[in-house]
Amino acid sequence: MKGKERAELRAEAHHIDPTVHIGQHGLTPAVITSLDDALRTRELVKVKLGFKDDQIKPKDVAESLALATKSDIVQVIGRTATLFRENPEIKKKHGELPPWRR
Repeated sequence: MKGKERAELRAEAHHIDPTVHIGQHGLTPAVITSLDDALRTRELVKVKLGFKDDQIKPKDVAESLALATKSDIVQVIGRTATLFRENPEIKKKHGELPPWRR
């Protein structure tokens, strides 16, 4: 992903709320499935990393999520990660809102 594309996605992500929350149990198969479904329908997803373990870095968790879902990391700020994965099955028309704004 190029820097300009990443910057545009960061601007878009500013207005969306976290869709997936990771709790005290960490990265479970259910969380990964939920994130995969969210990426398939919305393409741009915020993930709230709610675990309290200081030894686990949010960037490491975001990288693990990106690998598990074959997505790109747009940004990690504090305990919130933003991921993007384009879905070619979603038909996009010129002038139509992107899936994460619908």
